[in-house]
Amino acid sequence: MEEKNAVIALAALAQGMRLRIFRTLVGAGPLGMTPGALSATLDVPASTLSFHLKELMHAGLVWQERESRNLIYHPALDQMTDLLSYLSAHCCLGAGCAAVPAPRRTPC
Repeated sequence: MEEKNAVIALAALAQGMRLRIFRTLVGAGPLGMTPGALSATLDVPASTLSFHLKELMHAGLVWQERESRNLIYHPALDQMTDLLSYLSAHCCLGAGCAAVPAPRRTPC
């Protein structure tokens, strides 16, 4: 993945509603969801949903297919995998990382 594409994808996910839409689509699995189902699930007006879906599609994080008279939206999991790989490509200087537990905080 190129830096330019990573920036576009991260910018798209940096908005709360778009992040919720993407996570909902991931949760729906390979069947995807119609705009009506997304709108009802997220309790968001159709016009607002349409705007955010357009932004996610522009970022390559969502794709759509037409099934009869319906549009079905799906998460572009390959694009998200590429983004995660891009972000972690130089982790630990390429030596491979083990999960490091977060430091414990002591109460004041």
